[in-house]
Amino acid sequence: MRRARPGDVPRGSGGIAHARRALGEERALTSVGAGPDFGDAEGSQETGESGTHAEERVLSKLWHITLSVSGAEAPLREVRRGLEQLAHDHPFLLTSRYANDHAEIRYWEEARDLHDAAAVALRLWGEHRSSAKLPPWEIVGLEVIDRQTYHQRRAEGYGPLPAAPAGVHPF
Repeated sequence: MRRARPGDVPRGSGGIAHARRALGEERALTSVGAGPDFGDAEGSQETGESGTHAEERVLSKLWHITLSVSGAEAPLREVRRGLEQLAHDHPFLLTSRYANDHAEIRYWEEARDLHDAAAVALRLWGEHRSSAKLPPWEIVGLEVIDRQTYHQRRAEGYGPLPAAPAGVHPF
């Protein structure tokens, strides 16, 4: 039996590990090739003294995401219930604000770079529209900023307010 120590992350916990990881903590991601034809036209290259495939080590970063959606009016109760379901399905969501014709979702996303973070954020609403019974709204805004920029803005007195009251709230 393995004893858990403070700071240990359970194996195979994926999203839980992400939620428990301290803001700003970076971790290395390993890129895995897609087989012997991955890479150049001559096949894979072997490098290093051991003659094994080179592993590309990439540090992931935390990105603050603000996703804005809008569309035809929907009953407030249904909007709230859908956002609450989304937050339940994805505990990394910090806060959601909503009205009967628009909503804003804010959360931290772990990704290699801005492009990856934005791609994941742009899929969030559409991929969970049916499972969380979200309104058929369109994404009308996306802001992706790194952790340093987020904290710099906060220190200078502008930028998004901290998500102290986490959860789903009306505008």
